Amino acid sequence: MQTRLADFIKDTPEGREAESILRACVHCGFCTATCPTYQIQGDELDGPRGRIYLMKQMLEGAPVTARTQLHLDRCLTCHACETTCPSGVKYGHLVDIGRKLVAERVERPTSEKLKRWVMATFFRHPASFRLALGTGMAVRAFLPAPLRAKLPASIPTAGEWPSARHARRFVALAGCAQPVLTPDTNAAAARVLDRLGISLIDSKGCCGALRFHLDYQADGLDDMRRVIDAWWPYVEQGVEGFAMTATGCGATVREYGHHLQHDPAYAAKAERVSAMTRDLTEVVAAERTRLLPLIAGKKMPRVAFHPPCTLQHWQKLRGLAEDLLRGFGYELTPVADAHLCCGSAGTYAITQPELSEQLKRNKIAALEAEKPELILTANMGCETHLATLAGVQVKHWIVDLDERLRS
Repeated sequence: MQTRLADFIKDTPEGREAESILRACVHCGFCTATCPTYQIQGDELDGPRGRIYLMKQMLEGAPVTARTQLHLDRCLTCHACETTCPSGVKYGHLVDIGRKLVAERVERPTSEKLKRWVMATFFRHPASFRLALGTGMAVRAFLPAPLRAKLPASIPTAGEWPSARHARRFVALAGCAQPVLTPDTNAAAARVLDRLGISLIDSKGCCGALRFHLDYQADGLDDMRRVIDAWWPYVEQGVEGFAMTATGCGATVREYGHHLQHDPAYAAKAERVSAMTRDLTEVVAAERTRLLPLIAGKKMPRVAFHPPCTLQHWQKLRGLAEDLLRGFGYELTPVADAHLCCGSAGTYAITQPELSEQLKRNKIAALEAEKPELILTANMGCETHLATLAGVQVKHWIVDLDERLRS
């Protein structure tokens, strides 16, 4: 793709990165075939190729309007296009740059700015999020149907967390929403790893994705620095790694090295933290032979597995969770279009409710087509999003595995 970047961007780190990404694109359009929003909207500008053209025009100095912002907002950032792209276009990095520039040039309506400010301000703090959620659940009957539908039916209990008694140690990020909505996830991971001679250490904090993707990129980068500061003593103490139980957070932490590459105080530390980060599926898969005797003879259910986009497309771990579950004796049902997003995508369900609901309906239909007993997934956002519509229970795979091991 030929580019002539405008003076305001061409000699900046962002401009050089954007130009490199743009020049990799060969206009083939393979990405449109796997783009969830293009499949629903049928609009070229709601697919990766069209959005790339919009961003190219902006970077070359063309006027930017609310229409450009709308099409970039509609992007789920699912990275399915990157999995499909034969040219290796790093679309996700480009859209981060594009959204930042658009936010600086286009004034959002007051109601939209307020919505994003509330999410960026309160959702990242578990205490305030817990208060808001508890209030909403208490007055559920009086809320509008769309809002009522987004509230969970109940909150699971975490259960015990084993003491840190093993020489092998991993650190888990509590996150912002996960301790409130699914507190059982990290606790279940700690119990399973404890059986394998690995201690899981809980660490408070938000990975930075929340604010970064809500027009508060600088604040999101600050959140990333806080996580690195909190984790660095563990690096110095020789912790084995960082085990991410939410694939959305894991995908973000694995990009710390990229996001902070131009920060002289944090670049090296960010790269080290990213390199030490593992998804929980990778940690357990490395120990599967030690876990098999513990689960041998147990009756395992017939399940449909939903691989989050942040696992299969961002982290390129496609098929790992499915192979792991099959190895433990789970019967996995076939799921059509497993590569497509469920519509959760962080705060997307709130910022783009219509598209999110359509994607959720499509995903539930595919997951339940073969009548599974359960739906398992690997990300808190997907879990809570799908649970509002599913006819069977939706759980994190580590929670179900922990229950099987304890039964």
